[in-house]
Amino acid sequence: MENDDNINMKYDTIIIGFGKCGKTIAPFLAKRGEKVAFIEESNEMYGGTCINVGCIPSKSLLKSSELSSVITQCIPDPAFVYKRGVEEKERVVAALRKANYDKLVGNPDITFYDGQAHFTADKEIEIEFKDGKKLTIDADKIIVDVGSTSVIPTIDGLLSKVNNPYIYFSNTLMDQKVLPRNLIIIGGGYIGLEFANTYSNFGSKVTVIGNDKHIMPREDQEVAEAVENDFKTRGINLINEARVLKIENNVVRYVDHKEIEHSIKGDAILIATGRRPNYDHLGLNNTSIKLNERGYVAVNEFLETNVSGVYFVGDCNGGPQFTYISLDDSRILKSHFIGENKYSLKDRKPFPYTVFLSPSLSRIGLSEKDALKEGHEIMVGKILVTSIPKAKILGESRGMLKVIVDKKTNLILGAHFYCPLSYELINLIKMAMDNKIPYTYLRDNIYTHPTMSECFNDLFAAVM
Repeated sequence: MENDDNINMKYDTIIIGFGKCGKTIAPFLAKRGEKVAFIEESNEMYGGTCINVGCIPSKSLLKSSELSSVITQCIPDPAFVYKRGVEEKERVVAALRKANYDKLVGNPDITFYDGQAHFTADKEIEIEFKDGKKLTIDADKIIVDVGSTSVIPTIDGLLSKVNNPYIYFSNTLMDQKVLPRNLIIIGGGYIGLEFANTYSNFGSKVTVIGNDKHIMPREDQEVAEAVENDFKTRGINLINEARVLKIENNVVRYVDHKEIEHSIKGDAILIATGRRPNYDHLGLNNTSIKLNERGYVAVNEFLETNVSGVYFVGDCNGGPQFTYISLDDSRILKSHFIGENKYSLKDRKPFPYTVFLSPSLSRIGLSEKDALKEGHEIMVGKILVTSIPKAKILGESRGMLKVIVDKKTNLILGAHFYCPLSYELINLIKMAMDNKIPYTYLRDNIYTHPTMSECFNDLFAAVM
């Protein structure tokens, strides 16, 4: 909505951005009798980053790509499956976007504004609408949940004033309905690897140019090596220890670890060099809000900035960029706003994450190397996916599972699953870790058959 003279311009809470935390905390506050102003600048971002340009569209496209890799021999042109995959992705996103908008706009205690918000003072927000009109509102509490945006590296030719039609970012590439035959990905991080996997499944010839000696340097070495070997076997060209010099139209020039210059040509170039908090239009210079040494807004254990009553949550506070962390942020705010303060960042337990490859890679806790570095006396259990009957049924026998266990306590220190449905299995490990359940319980438990979870019998029996 836009300016209406009947609106009270003083609110109890202003929420900027349609992220997971913001859209969760808004109805909670409204139910407590607060008048809430909710501001989102783009109707294409209702529901937040995850639904519109992150997890949901990329995983929808991944699902279509895995179907493509199975049936491609029956279809002369795999690009047809890709086009249908993009259309299905758009359908899923549109449905979720509408559902999220409808949940908020129908609440009588939440006033929804379609416009760009920026601070004009610590507790004052100016909203600029598409027609150029402006509205100033204020509140005792302000929650900023504006998400993240793509990092644009300083590469010659990338920031040219003339748009290069061959350059894409993760959100724009997913909207293209023509499958690139030769895709160059600049950035060997998790986003780049997920796109490499998906587009390779569809039939693109993929090249990934990364800075590190090996992909996934933060992961357990054995598991990372398994992923890297699988990528190479599938024909994905991994150029590691490289530095991009210049982009000229559809040509990328780079130097390798020996400082020898090379060039490579593609019909699409994806920039996947990470994401950063989306502060660009917030007007932080008009406030007393302080940044930390990393350049992010500094928050305390309750997500509050140095300005009392101003909170930064989700991707934009410099913490882990996962939608479920943003949801957990809403739990911190709920506890804080009702005066309990029983839950904070200090109470957050280890959490899992997944890199959605084919098969997926999921992790929680310490790697073998890190556990030893921290002084633990450890036991390790490992099995290959080829030993799991359910994996054979699913037609995916690549990968391995590895767990790290404390020898003195029998408690799980970490788990690394590169296998089908790893994103489901890893949640069981989190519950075991949170509740200090010894690995022997999972080893001796009775599981249904045939399932992936029954592999815990063999995996934890292998601990030694």
